[in-house]
Amino acid sequence: MPAAAILPVKRFDAAKQRLSGDLPANMRAELAAAMVADVLAALSQAEEIALTVVVSGAVEEPDVEHVVVVTDALDAGQSPAALAGMERAAALGYEAAVLVPGDCPLLDPAELDALVREAAGQDVVIVPDRHGTGTNALALDPRGPFRPSFGPGSLGRHTEQAHERNLDFTVHEIPSLALDHDTPDDLTALRAALAQTPERAAETRAALARIKQQLTAAS
Repeated sequence: MPAAAILPVKRFDAAKQRLSGDLPANMRAELAAAMVADVLAALSQAEEIALTVVVSGAVEEPDVEHVVVVTDALDAGQSPAALAGMERAAALGYEAAVLVPGDCPLLDPAELDALVREAAGQDVVIVPDRHGTGTNALALDPRGPFRPSFGPGSLGRHTEQAHERNLDFTVHEIPSLALDHDTPDDLTALRAALAQTPERAAETRAALARIKQQLTAAS
């Protein structure tokens, strides 16, 4: 069964505020845009993904097949954006969807395909972040009873919701979806991961190289 990917994208000029002590606003925006580009590239390579629904006030409708944009004028946060994407996917007839973040540039299309196939027999698959407290992805029926509640502590909220609704679910760690990038420690982990995966995240890799060059020149 083909699935839709739902990708909430925060305005780039407001992205990655927790990196403000390390990077100025223009560099944070450049990095955020590069990571989204890499995620979109990975989604386009996933065999199980037939459509990507981008929910954003920052991204215009691209001239690319199988990508639609839902305008997020309020930019109210990841959970409302995810719900808007789920509504669009459901309206387009999709019975399966994967909610993915825009800051996991190392996303592996093969791992995403496996996640879609795993979710086919369940109500929801919850993918935790590397800290084991947050949620970096959800695979579910966009018409179904499960509702995203992202943010700090979301893994606990999501598993509690699944139990309360008596849903069939699993929590599945997926390496390429574990590492999102919000803090300086995350950025350090990203650089280390990039060194191990030279075949992925070309845009993010290039952006970090430019940023490093600019910071060195300014010092």
